[in-house]
Amino acid sequence: MKKYIFFFLCIFSLSFNTKAQDGLEALLLADNADRSKLINAYVNPAMKGLIYGMSSGWYHTAKVHKSFGFDISIGLNASIVPEADEMFKFSDLNLSSVTSVSSTAATVAGSEDQKPIALVSFQEGGNTYTTQFTMPGGAKESLPLNAIPTPAVQVNLGLPGKFEANLRLVPKVGNDDVKGSLLGIGIKKEITSWFGPMEKTPLHVSLLAAYTSMNVDYDIQNGSSVSGSNQAAEFKLNSYTVQALASLNFPIINIYGGLGYTSGSSTLKMLGTYKLDYNGGLTRTLTDPLNSKFNASGFTTTVGARLSLGFFKVFGSYSLQEYNTANLGIAFSIR
Repeated sequence: MKKYIFFFLCIFSLSFNTKAQDGLEALLLADNADRSKLINAYVNPAMKGLIYGMSSGWYHTAKVHKSFGFDISIGLNASIVPEADEMFKFSDLNLSSVTSVSSTAATVAGSEDQKPIALVSFQEGGNTYTTQFTMPGGAKESLPLNAIPTPAVQVNLGLPGKFEANLRLVPKVGNDDVKGSLLGIGIKKEITSWFGPMEKTPLHVSLLAAYTSMNVDYDIQNGSSVSGSNQAAEFKLNSYTVQALASLNFPIINIYGGLGYTSGSSTLKMLGTYKLDYNGGLTRTLTDPLNSKFNASGFTTTVGARLSLGFFKVFGSYSLQEYNTANLGIAFSIR
């Protein structure tokens, strides 16, 4: 299980290990509120993609296991970034200290080749100070289908009363540069019996509620373009989804779908000290300079299919939402 979360951590680190001479921390050279505006605009697609991705792939049937029957599933969700979110316009951010000869810059989901020079100019104490930095390029060329991937290793356990418990659990793993942990819990209640004669048909109906919490710590210090100490990024995510599910279960083929609502929030902090030098003789030292919050929510509709080969299952689905999400996985099922 650890290798799947480690794969995700490598993808997350792309948000900071950007392909530019100046890293993401160079955006701190912008004056006051401009620095958070630039960083937020750059990483926003990754934050949204993670929220929608971690809220997907919770089911591959509406039918619950018999009491204490279970399955273990291994899947991958890919939240597709809309083309409009591959870049942002400087003019949309209402920046006061930053200009560029380019009108746009890449987000983390944009092209690695789009790296315009940003010019910084501001006044302090009656003096004008300037500098410049290279905007980070995106990771589009490193992301298959330009989608934010999230792994989903899950255990589903049947309980009495037509309930099923769902668990995603990964203790903190990673390496010296990036570490992360994940906890996801869900509960599914089959309600087919509420509809009388329907219980004798292949159609199954259930309700699902699921919650995910994720924490990631990333070491910026190694390779930082800005001098300082204890430079790190801290990412936290919380998301939930509530859905009504239905599936047609046949011996080999299972068609399933869901309709519901997904919501989530995430925070991104940049910690440590950062020493910033400007033309004109000014040096600033910032401590813990960033604490940004991101939100995403909306209705979701999912349709999918599962192929059953005895206890071995192969499934895939597609969810229509703000960031459409594809899911593909396998499962090993008992009872």
